[in-house]
Amino acid sequence: MLRTRVFPVNPARPDPAVIGEAAELLRRGGLLAFPTETVYGLGADALNSAAVRAIFAAKGRPADNPLIVHVSRADEAFALAARVPELAARLAALFWPGPLTLVLEAKEAVPRETTAGLSTVAVRVPAHPVALALLQAAQRPVAAPSANLSGRPSPTRAEHVLSDLDGRIDGVVDGGETGVGVESTVLDVTVEPPVILRPGGISREELEAAIGRVEEAAAAHEQAPRSPGLKYRHYAPRAQALVVSGSPQEIARAVSRLAVAPGGFRRIACLVSRETAASLGEPMPEVFILGGRDEPHEAARRLYHGLRAVDRPGVELILMEAFGEQGIGRALIDRMRRAAGGKEIDAGSLGKDRPEVAAPGRDGETTP
Repeated sequence: MLRTRVFPVNPARPDPAVIGEAAELLRRGGLLAFPTETVYGLGADALNSAAVRAIFAAKGRPADNPLIVHVSRADEAFALAARVPELAARLAALFWPGPLTLVLEAKEAVPRETTAGLSTVAVRVPAHPVALALLQAAQRPVAAPSANLSGRPSPTRAEHVLSDLDGRIDGVVDGGETGVGVESTVLDVTVEPPVILRPGGISREELEAAIGRVEEAAAAHEQAPRSPGLKYRHYAPRAQALVVSGSPQEIARAVSRLAVAPGGFRRIACLVSRETAASLGEPMPEVFILGGRDEPHEAARRLYHGLRAVDRPGVELILMEAFGEQGIGRALIDRMRRAAGGKEIDAGSLGKDRPEVAAPGRDGETTP
């Protein structure tokens, strides 16, 4: 079995020698997981078709799910594009390095494996010192979806990567926990006005403050998605999951009601705000606190780690508290809903009957 090598680095001061060894692995066509400011990505040389195909094989990723290409500078990103709109250059100057992915018309030299056969390519410059050092040392554009098995919660720590992919990839650069916690915003700039295909680390409000009108994609399940994270169910724990909204007291009452099952109690785990956690009574579920109700950035940072932390044998249902949908909250609720397969309830209007929460099938995954 393939042995996955761990490259430990100090995220503030990455050791050039360690980064150089990891970069050489990429140049040889290997698969390397590494931290970005959003989540850990699973990287391969974006211009090496065989290496890119190996990403799909290692993850069990559907072949029609496009990848995001990571580079260290804007000019490297635009070198992959057949045409660069003036708006793309403005956005790059404003938000790169950072959690914004731009969808551009692709040059023919970009392998179809990287673009999933589309005429467009998704590119970004990550804002993480380890990722930037690695990309600079590799001197390659690096295609990198999230470094998890298809459909599992995205990894925000190296231990998450190894939990899913140990023995399936060549190496992982351990740069500690990521900061943003949800993936990059994907913005299609081949259309006017530009369209957010996936909400993420840069909010719609931030984009509109900078460039004016921005639209959001209406269809979440396109036949040929132009962004990762659209067509398939993502971020899913093994247990059933459910999004629940309402006041802390309403959510606490809903938890008590959902815990009741024929013949006894069902084992429930909760990803909730600090305020809701304080309201929970008996039977006490397993609780992971995402942050305060007014801390969506903290909740986003902790979401995927929380999903993995509570998804243990015997847990039948994971409840995720909905936060506000402004700013990064829009990306947070998007990830929760996808993890739950669209299952969502309003705790305030929950009737006496226990709602059905059977989980649909799981497939697909995401890209940082």
